[in-house]
Amino acid sequence: MTVIFDGKAFAKKHGKALKTTIANLKRQGIQPAFCVINIGQDPASKVYVHVKARRATALGLKQQIIQLSADITTAAVVAKIRELNADEAVHGIMVQLPLPAGLDTNQILESINPEKDIDCLTATNIGRLWQGNHFIEPATAAGVMALLQDYQVPLAGKNCVILGRSKIVGKPLAALMLEANATVTVVHSHSRNLAAQARAADVLVCAVGKPNFVTPEMVKPGAVVVDVGINHWHGQLVGDVDYEAVYPKAGMITPVPGGIGPVTVEFLMAGVVKLTRRRYGC
Repeated sequence: MTVIFDGKAFAKKHGKALKTTIANLKRQGIQPAFCVINIGQDPASKVYVHVKARRATALGLKQQIIQLSADITTAAVVAKIRELNADEAVHGIMVQLPLPAGLDTNQILESINPEKDIDCLTATNIGRLWQGNHFIEPATAAGVMALLQDYQVPLAGKNCVILGRSKIVGKPLAALMLEANATVTVVHSHSRNLAAQARAADVLVCAVGKPNFVTPEMVKPGAVVVDVGINHWHGQLVGDVDYEAVYPKAGMITPVPGGIGPVTVEFLMAGVVKLTRRRYGC
């Protein structure tokens, strides 16, 4: 029988432990705090910022949302980030992506102090990730790894195929899976024989942003299927996997919603705590 990963239950369990850690820090006089910079009025970005703020409050984290206009210059954004870099009360900084047209995303992200880089998007922290000496990881990638571990899915020696090569999921997840001694293949839009490569996976991770992209013909019987996609499709929230069709063939599968989504939010908050504890050596 196919096992369904319960991302909500896992996030709740992880959040309970995280809340205790935050309370202990506060008893020591340490208030974990982070800033989210949101530029422009993108509706989806506003929703994500709101979700983060709500979860931060529930856990006892201090969050500041810095709303900037879409016509701001790259230099002005960089100046604001440098101001936050210098603020000792701020332990983490994140910039809500994507940015409005005309802004230099790389320059803006690189201006974040790596010691405050919650999303692990600076070149320094990306390098540390691939070297295996990282102290922060992108939330989704870290969440996927933790969920697999919680369900006792072994990765050593397994063939793990990742559909998608984004900076926030595909590439960092490949690094973490290699670190766990998996054999990793990253498949993308220029890959040949995509379906055949997907079928070879013991663990198949889908992060392409296309609704119902993965069909049963792309899945090995008994494979572990992790769906990172979140798509609005015909009035419904669906993943990158055709869930109803793939479910009978998979050995384990994440649903959408209720799978990786809540886990990502929880591990974003955990990243703030990691950076705070690193700052104070506790």
